[in-house]
Amino acid sequence: MTSYKCFNCSKQVKQEYIKKKIRCPYCGYKVLYKERVMTTKVKAI
Repeated sequence: MTSYKCFNCSKQVKQEYIKKKIRCPYCGYKVLYKERVMTTKVKAI
């Protein structure tokens, strides 16, 4: 399940809400982004 984060108030917004409106339900801001997972590089010996 993908979750989005509001650029203004930094609260998580569920994907179900994004299908209805592309706005933050908390502050009404229009810019949302997906959180990215930090990747770790491992070197082979």
